[in-house]
Order: sequence, then structure tokens, then C-alpha cells
Amino acid sequence: MDINNKNIATRRATNTDLPKLSEFLQHLVNAERPFDPTLKEGEIFYYDIQELILDEVTEVLVVESDNQIIGCGYAQIRSAKDFQKHELFGYIGFMFVSPEFRGKGVSNLILNDLKKWVLSQGITEVRLEVYYENESAVKAYEKAGFKNLTTTMRCVIG
Repeated sequence: MDINNKNIATRRATNTDLPKLSEFLQHLVNAERPFDPTLKEGEIFYYDIQELILDEVTEVLVVESDNQIIGCGYAQIRSAKDFQKHELFGYIGFMFVSPEFRGKGVSNLILNDLKKWVLSQGITEVRLEVYYENESAVKAYEKAGFKNLTTTMRCVIG
């Protein structure tokens, strides 16, 4: 199944999408647990999804296939550090695609629409964070034009 053969479209998320988005967030947390031993047990909410939907400098998108939400992501305008060339940048997060739709271009569809939104805000710098060991996600982001910039490292002492 290719996304070109299905009735697939992106749209802005609304409050009625919150139950599905909350479910996706827990799936995302569970998928990231193997890459991050510092995550607490139980339900974790990286962010308040409703707050993101209402935020004027954030665009939350969902992807639907036959009126079912199959993926999501957001872009947010953030301030750069004082020493960086750009004043603002677009930050992309909460990228999730239902397992049965992975590898079919859905994440690229979301990323392209989020990048277009960032560009519509007059911003050309876009960043995201991904676990280094999450090879499938890293490959998807590289395919979408992202390049590795930094690596966060940790050490447990004592």
C-alpha cells in the first residue's frame, strides 16, 4: 500500500483529536523506552497536547486515511541561542505514524507540510531531536533532508 493509492490527507489537529493523540504519545514513549533508560515508568507526557494545539506559534498536524488518524507531528517556532546566526527556528516533534502505515511516505508527508508551515512563518532553519540508536527514524529524517548536528552523551557515575 502506497500513500498515493489511499485517501490520505494532512490537516490541523483539533481538540476532538486529543484522545487519539494521547494514545499516540504513549505509543511514542513506549517506542523510545529502549533508547532512553532515564525515562520514568508508567505513563509519561512529554508535552501538553491541548496546549500545543492552542499555541499560536505551534502547528499540530494529523494525517488521516479514510477518516482515521494514522499519524501526527508538530512544528513550533522557538528562539535560537544568542550566539547562533538565526534568531528563530522551527522545531519539529511528536512525529508518530501507526505501525501499519510506516515505510509508505506518511512521515515524509507530515515533515513536508510542517516545513512548509515553518517557511510560511518566514523561517528557514528547522531542527528536531531523535535518538541516535533509532535507526529507522534517523533514516527517515535523513531522507527528508535533515543532517546530524550534535550528539547528546551521558554517563552514570558512582
